[in-house]
Amino acid sequence: MAQKAIREYDAKSILARHWDKYFPNFTYAYETVLVKNGSELLEAAKEKSWLKEKALVAKPDMLFGKRGKNGLVLFKDQKPGDVTLEKAASWIDEKSSSKQEVYFAFDGDTPAGDPSVDMLTHFIVEPFTPHEQEEEYYISATCVGDEDVLYMSAEGGMEVEEGWDEKVTEVAFPITATEEEISQKIKANIPADVADKDKEAFAEFAIGFFKAYRELNFAYLEINPFVLQGNKIELLDMVAKLDDTAGFMMTEEWGDVEYPTSFGMEEKSPEVLAIEEADSKTGASLKLTLLKPDARIWTMVAGGGASVVYADTIADMAGIDDLANYGEYSGGPTTGETKFYAETIFDLMTRQKDPKGRGKVLIIGGAIANFTDVAKTFTGIIQAFENYQDKLKEVGTKIYVRRGGPNYEKGLKDIKEAADRMGLDIEVYGPETHVTDIVRMALEK
Repeated sequence: MAQKAIREYDAKSILARHWDKYFPNFTYAYETVLVKNGSELLEAAKEKSWLKEKALVAKPDMLFGKRGKNGLVLFKDQKPGDVTLEKAASWIDEKSSSKQEVYFAFDGDTPAGDPSVDMLTHFIVEPFTPHEQEEEYYISATCVGDEDVLYMSAEGGMEVEEGWDEKVTEVAFPITATEEEISQKIKANIPADVADKDKEAFAEFAIGFFKAYRELNFAYLEINPFVLQGNKIELLDMVAKLDDTAGFMMTEEWGDVEYPTSFGMEEKSPEVLAIEEADSKTGASLKLTLLKPDARIWTMVAGGGASVVYADTIADMAGIDDLANYGEYSGGPTTGETKFYAETIFDLMTRQKDPKGRGKVLIIGGAIANFTDVAKTFTGIIQAFENYQDKLKEVGTKIYVRRGGPNYEKGLKDIKEAADRMGLDIEVYGPETHVTDIVRMALEK
């Protein structure tokens, strides 16, 4: 399962879009906006009157937790008086005007480790929900091995992670579990310390939550806390990741969801964004991470497991500074998709020569495919060779290929003949060669 983190705003938007299907007996106001600055918030208030009428809560929405402990949540109890629209707009402008230090770990309330430093660019603003501490609950779900696991607790908020084993009830379900089996098991495992008046409602909400997690293809979904007041639910904080291999068939269910760069990380390059866009439109898997674009060793690896093995082997033998990229193409991509992926790699690796005057190395690797037609994907790579052959030669590219699977003999024969015809320096190997031997060969030569 490939996981991509999404903003809290998008997670709440997805649940709100399908609320009546999964939580028909509960109400959820879904009053939330995502803004980049105070001016955008003031502009949003022209259409959303609740921003002017209600006490507000404002916080960054940039894929990091512990916002409260980092002093990055503005709400009523923090300062005397309600947080008005004007106060929220001013606070957002203050926090977005300069780089902020964010700690990801704490020892109690004391920051641990070094902070990440970056600009805050996105903020979520919602109404403040008056409630008692005992009305806060915790729930989450994720995939662990071959099972989906539901986590429930009668205690929500920042401290739920402390004493996790004592506070949280874990319920595991096989992938084949039926709705009836799931419902019965959840009802039988509601945490004992959930208030008696809330037990039935908690169970009903948990059943709908788990069903939404599965059917909407979340890879991870957490609400911490949610407030339960009779049949009224408030989702105070959410963390979510989507199974992006399902993205091509979830366009309507997810809507216009964004996959942002995490706080403290460099913005994604246009090439990486283009691969992500292509990946979202196919049932195959196309992944690309740029590590050091001026490095000399580039990989085009089939399979997620193989990509890890090749990256680790290169880092071990050559050092991480020589590895330019990390990624995969797998899951039976079409010839056109493979060509696009290959051309993206070739374009990046041929933009500049190696600073030390060495030739570039291109490793087209993979294990033994189960269902991917090797000849079909290699046809896409050959077509990319046709368009980039001169540039590949200009940077002194040496190509090493190792592949097995359906039609691999034809694929290897075709790519060797095409590369020879174009005057590209290539060595080709099948499954009789150890999966990472081409890394050793490339570095020895």
